[in-house]
Amino acid sequence: MSLRRRIVRERVLQALYAFELSQEPIETIIKNIAGDLQKQPESFSFAKQLILKVIDDNKELDSLIRQRVEHWEFNRLAIIDKIILRMSICELLYFEDIPPKVTINEAIEIARSFSTDKSDKFVNGVLDSILEDLKKENRIKKTGRGLVDTHANKKPKS
Repeated sequence: MSLRRRIVRERVLQALYAFELSQEPIETIIKNIAGDLQKQPESFSFAKQLILKVIDDNKELDSLIRQRVEHWEFNRLAIIDKIILRMSICELLYFEDIPPKVTINEAIEIARSFSTDKSDKFVNGVLDSILEDLKKENRIKKTGRGLVDTHANKKPKS
């Protein structure tokens, strides 16, 4: 049985935060922060994939965030909020087996636990609007039952 994904996501947040602040090699950070997850290969694999994908696609993820927070100075956003948003957008775009609703709910709960009093509402609002944009652009590719809102992907009957 793998660890609950919330715990794994919290580890991912911690690793990305450490990377953001220290700029140490990411492999060292993964070993130090998420190394104990190796006993659970599925959890470790998910954590490592998410960490590396967020780092690799950082510019694109930040660009999507910037489009939604135009009234804020991007550099003044709480680092934890930025990282939670990056992780969540990455899951929405690249982790086909995770339902968007799960990603957003997890982001809200993690923001509640690790960030400011209003972060949960902020993260929810930004992710909801980014999800809508991604759906309109047909960039959400989810597979399996219950992974996408059926009304958003139904084709009109002819």
